Amino acid sequence: MEALKEQVEEKKKLVATLRNKPWRMKRRLDVLKEAQDFVEKFEGALGKGKGRRLYAFKVMMAKKFIKFKRDFENFKTACIPWERKIKDVESHFGSSVASYFIFLRWMYGLNMVLFGLMFGLVILPEVLMGLPYGTIARKTVPRAEQDTAMDYSVLFDFEGYCKYSILFYGFYNNEKQIGLLKFRLPLSYLLVGVGIFGYSLMVVIRTMARNANEGGDGADEGDFTFSWKMFTSWDYLIGNPETADNKYASITTSFKESIVDEQENQKDENIHLRRFLRVLANFLILCCLGGSGYLIYFVVKRSQDFADMDNADLSWFEKNEVEFVMSLLGLVCPPLFETIAELEDYHPRIALKWQLARIFALFLGNLYTFLFALFDEVNEKLEREKIIKNETELALAHYYANYSSFYNTTDVPPPNVHPADAIRGPCWETGVGIEFVKLIVSDVQVSYLTILIGDFLRAVIVRFLNYCWCWDLEAGFPSYGEFDISGNVLGLIFNQGMIWMGAFYAPGLVGVNLLRLLSSMYYQCWAVMSCNVPHERVFKASRSNNFYMGLLLLVLFLSLLPVVYTIMTLSPSFDCGPFSGQEKMYDVVMQAIDQDLPAFIGNIFTYATNPGLIIPGVLLMVLALYYLNAVSEGYQQANTDLKKKMQAARDEEKNRRNNKDSTNQVMKDLEDLLPNKSLIPRPIEEEPPLDVEKVSKPTKTKPGSSGNGVNLQKEVSLAAPNPRGPVTHGPGPRGGPPLNTRGPQPGPARGRGRGGHPRR
Repeated sequence: MEALKEQVEEKKKLVATLRNKPWRMKRRLDVLKEAQDFVEKFEGALGKGKGRRLYAFKVMMAKKFIKFKRDFENFKTACIPWERKIKDVESHFGSSVASYFIFLRWMYGLNMVLFGLMFGLVILPEVLMGLPYGTIARKTVPRAEQDTAMDYSVLFDFEGYCKYSILFYGFYNNEKQIGLLKFRLPLSYLLVGVGIFGYSLMVVIRTMARNANEGGDGADEGDFTFSWKMFTSWDYLIGNPETADNKYASITTSFKESIVDEQENQKDENIHLRRFLRVLANFLILCCLGGSGYLIYFVVKRSQDFADMDNADLSWFEKNEVEFVMSLLGLVCPPLFETIAELEDYHPRIALKWQLARIFALFLGNLYTFLFALFDEVNEKLEREKIIKNETELALAHYYANYSSFYNTTDVPPPNVHPADAIRGPCWETGVGIEFVKLIVSDVQVSYLTILIGDFLRAVIVRFLNYCWCWDLEAGFPSYGEFDISGNVLGLIFNQGMIWMGAFYAPGLVGVNLLRLLSSMYYQCWAVMSCNVPHERVFKASRSNNFYMGLLLLVLFLSLLPVVYTIMTLSPSFDCGPFSGQEKMYDVVMQAIDQDLPAFIGNIFTYATNPGLIIPGVLLMVLALYYLNAVSEGYQQANTDLKKKMQAARDEEKNRRNNKDSTNQVMKDLEDLLPNKSLIPRPIEEEPPLDVEKVSKPTKTKPGSSGNGVNLQKEVSLAAPNPRGPVTHGPGPRGGPPLNTRGPQPGPARGRGRGGHPRR
């Protein structure tokens, strides 16, 4: 049993250290299989007596558990959506293009959670427990619109049955509690609308913190960059030819990225000319931004005039002028910005950030211009709603008065009016939601058509007409297209901002965005791999993820402002939506606190909303942020100092090791004095040596630094005389020393062979 136990332990040790054996792969595999079979066969026999089977069972379960953990890790990796597609893109186009698709996948996961919140807490309760379609006016198409409610042109503009569906705000009822569960739909609608922003804020900040902590090992990435890439890039576990091609392309792209970084670091430039060109470029871009904002404001104002006209008198372009102009500006301005940015000649990574910032300013300016013009229209609708509400109340008052006077009773039943014939207001919340949905849909259409025409058709022309054209289409105009990283990233961020703003007015908008992101992943991956070529100036942009997150965080904050303004300032529509009948939307929260919670909790909320507590709390938060920022800067400075000290210690140790032989003067003299293979082991001395000049400086050299068979001592003479030996031939003509010019010259009885007569 002891011998068997020793053999099992030896086999286990062999399996653990097999990779360090200098054997061929075939021998390693054979030995590994033999050792594993031996361990599996005899390890269970090491138990004693009655516990042998239990021990064998424990060993088997331990192995099964290890295999289960390995398979589970592989399963988790396989469950990552689109991982293989993104790896293929990264291997051919670099980390900069792959970072866009990673960001797209992250956005899809975020919208999945947002859709779960909106669908589970708002849409599904209304569908299951709310009133069905056709029971009340807000859930019924007006009779004047029923004939055309199912026309494609009407549905394409999200009118007709789409307008009076769960997709928009106006469909939801204002009953305080619905269904057997007494579900509070208005309160849930408001809390989910605000909770979407809270959850998104938490996720974005957490992702930014995790990205900031990655790669913080203190190593300097600039040391031996090309050596690391050359000798450690290949993965020897690759067995698939297609995977090997992808890995080869990835390594090549990685070298291109590093070469571009080195070239940019060593570039010289005329600073005065460069400053002038950058100022000129920024002036031109500011002009473009101002012009785009004015154009959007102009077309939105025109659309308000068109809204007062009959739809039959309007053309398709006039009906969709706002969406068309905004999509066209988003399509034309980014390439124009990129062309103007050529004047600045920034590093590609810095140029990408400037391009992102400019397109971000374009999209944000266009969006807020659209919102300002839209809220002007909302104010007009609010005035119309007040008039319609007053007329409706007056008509009801006349009805009740006439009925009571005619029948001489105070028990007046409600008027028997069909929901399709009821008087209704414009429902401005649904109108805002329709505008956001139309913006999203038109942006998707323009983006997909741009890829189909601008990339696919362009690639087909270059591919099949290059053989019969006057010039080289691949090397010249038009050539294959490059993937527009900045435009696509900002398009994602811009669309997500519209989703955050529009989800409050159109709960189904998050589901529409899910379909958009899902189709975009497959469509754009196909377009990139089949129609685009890698950038001429390839660079690493994986660090730009936090830059994307910073822009997304800013968009999140700016998207929150219109929603908060709507909740706290504007009056909801009186005949549609879950907040109808309230002065302000947030009144449902105050009612829930006053009526459904204990009195002391209401007092707590009253005290908490007191400005005397809010202002000191805000000041305390500002001071805490200042303190934490100061502490963080101190820690960063300490980390920087420690990194410098560690780097200095490593450089000193490296220089000491590398320069040891070169600073050893004795070794240099020995190499100059004696040729290779001229040193032989010293014979046994017959007599003590004569006067020997010794070098007092000790030397310590690495083993094997000189020729073989040389025994170096701590004190070695530059021209040490050889031990005495018999003279076997006559002395030759005297000449100067062939190699040594610094040591003492040979004299009587001090020749090279020390074969002279002994002194008398």
